[in-house]
Amino acid sequence: MKTRIEKDSLGEMKVPEDAYYAAQTQRAVENFPISGQRFPQEFIYAMGLIKYANAKANSKLNLLEKKYADPIMTASTEVMNSKHDDQMVVDIYQTGSGTSTNMNINEVIASRATEILTGSKTGSPKIHPNDHINLGQSSNDVIPTAIHISSLYSITKNLLPELKNIRDSMGKKSAEFKTIVKIGRTHLQDATPITLGQEFSGYEAQLEKAIDRISQTLPSLEELALGGTAVGTGLNSRQDKTKLAIEYISTETGIKFRETSNHFEAQASKDAIVHTSGALKTLAVSLMKIANDIRWLGSGPRCGLGEIILPATQPGSSIMPGKVNPVQAEALTMVCARVIGNDAAITLAGQSGNFELNVMMPVIAYSILESIKIMTNGIKSFNEKCLKGIKADKKQIEFYIEKSLALVTSLVPVIGYDKSAELAKQAFKENKTIRQLLLEENLLSEEKINTLLNVKKMTGPY
Repeated sequence: MKTRIEKDSLGEMKVPEDAYYAAQTQRAVENFPISGQRFPQEFIYAMGLIKYANAKANSKLNLLEKKYADPIMTASTEVMNSKHDDQMVVDIYQTGSGTSTNMNINEVIASRATEILTGSKTGSPKIHPNDHINLGQSSNDVIPTAIHISSLYSITKNLLPELKNIRDSMGKKSAEFKTIVKIGRTHLQDATPITLGQEFSGYEAQLEKAIDRISQTLPSLEELALGGTAVGTGLNSRQDKTKLAIEYISTETGIKFRETSNHFEAQASKDAIVHTSGALKTLAVSLMKIANDIRWLGSGPRCGLGEIILPATQPGSSIMPGKVNPVQAEALTMVCARVIGNDAAITLAGQSGNFELNVMMPVIAYSILESIKIMTNGIKSFNEKCLKGIKADKKQIEFYIEKSLALVTSLVPVIGYDKSAELAKQAFKENKTIRQLLLEENLLSEEKINTLLNVKKMTGPY
């Protein structure tokens, strides 16, 4: 591989000849050969946007010459549009401030802007990654700003729309199944009747509350650390520049961002992301319950519960012909497990705010963005390929409910708890339904029995 020599404050480094990055990025590549995991495109977009806004604001305030600002903004736009993703080569597990990634971005934009200006990435005058691209900034305010921008953008543009879609689908299923009376279950044992629609309405409510919880985290993500520079004091920056840069970021994203009310909190802690991750974890817990319920209800087709019929999307076994598994539910539960794990990582990383700076920001960024992405895609897949196609097996539902011993509960106001319990035990022992036993024992008139064992009336208060 052909190389060129680049320099930084530690000396010379050999860099691939065709690379836009330079010495500091190459050092990071060599220092952190850990996971092969890179920042996702959403984060790179946010970094490019920050650099674009910084150059535009610096130019407007005459802090950066227009001849430099214009190519920097062009190169930053290219980064935003994923034209240089292959140049973002630093591992997630790196310096805790994310300085290596900030410099990776700075160097790529500087080389590309120099190329735009002079025709060569090493031409003269050379645009400098620190003096020009990073002018008035620090990794310590840029990286937390990028975390907030990318997280908020991904939640509002991707996750919340899909979450609202699955909530609506669940609501439609609840309405579709509202007249289908089935047996309820508590402790995995038979309980009193419920409608299938009522059961699905519980899932709908879980999703609605998840939307509310996640939405409540958004205002804290609108606050940006930009302008705090190294320790939150704003050294080497200008407050009017920060205000302009945030205005440009807001215009580009369509989201009303604002400067944080306290830069020391914004850079020393990552509480806003910890809070957001907690809401995502709660959503994962809800979806885990919903997905597990649905695959239990659809278990079978002949030796399980079989109260609902799930869409068949692919063969389920490499050895058992004809077997079809609840693969969409299983995929969603794995997504939920990962999100819960990411939340644990974010929680631990959030505690690593040593004095004026959190030093686990890269893993926080990677984990929160992965959670948002896989939750978005998992929800969409489950909704489109499973939930919308679910059908009720009315025959199986009616079979279960007539056999259930829990129907005896409706007799308690008439014959008392103890006598009702005796009937349930006798019916179980003799393998009879409650209705059969009542008729055989002649304990109540047939008319009274039909009134008391009206399962539809059991699905609400009397």
